[in-house]
Amino acid sequence: MSARAQVEVHREGDVAVLTFTDGGVNLYSLEMHTAFDAALDAIEADLPRAVIVRAEGKLVSGGVDVAQFHAQKTKADTKALYDRMMELPDRFAALDVPTVFAAHGLTLTWALEVALACDVLLAAPRAKFGLVERVIGLTPTMGGTQRLAARAGVARAKELVFTGELYDAATLERWNVVNRVLEGDDFDAAVLAFTQQIAVGPTRAFGAAKQILRLLEAEGLAATNAGTTAIAAELFDTEDLQAGMVSFLTDGPGKATFTGR
Repeated sequence: MSARAQVEVHREGDVAVLTFTDGGVNLYSLEMHTAFDAALDAIEADLPRAVIVRAEGKLVSGGVDVAQFHAQKTKADTKALYDRMMELPDRFAALDVPTVFAAHGLTLTWALEVALACDVLLAAPRAKFGLVERVIGLTPTMGGTQRLAARAGVARAKELVFTGELYDAATLERWNVVNRVLEGDDFDAAVLAFTQQIAVGPTRAFGAAKQILRLLEAEGLAATNAGTTAIAAELFDTEDLQAGMVSFLTDGPGKATFTGR
């Protein structure tokens, strides 16, 4: 693995902060993906109560190492590469704790596709985003088109893919792609404060909400309604629900302290 492709994880209390870099413009490469896998293995082995995904450097990412695409000699080899690439956003989407992607600058192609697989996308005012695969005659291969459509609608997804233009954070906030644009001089601190507020909540209940929404995406509203009560009932055995109900009845709303269990 390239010595420059690194994905590191450190803890800020109950929050795991995952930081990626390749020492340059943070291109997707198989080496970078392998580093992500190791970091995600560590996160899954000791699950935090929330995860932040962020990049080191001036850019979040300048895109993908196109040489990897060009090196494929057959359609089957190309599909195998795309299948491998799809695994990365899918791993983030499958985490049972809240995930927050922090975009401080230019966020292209694979990085935007990973961001869209996270639960919340936070952006600095200067951030710009694009699905620019059209420049090499390709379409997004890591789920970005469909995840963008889920947030902003099919027409907006087509627009981003067809134009290959860059969109600022304020525009994508208006389109419900970016959850919030965070003003201020210390973007990382603002992202951490936002995420810590989530991390002190009922983590298992948040995981149940994610499970319900996955069911909605996969099977539609009727199946989700049919499955919701069983998912919610599983929370009966959690310490947070039992303690939260007692706290509500004894001390009133908003006084409970949750442990994530």
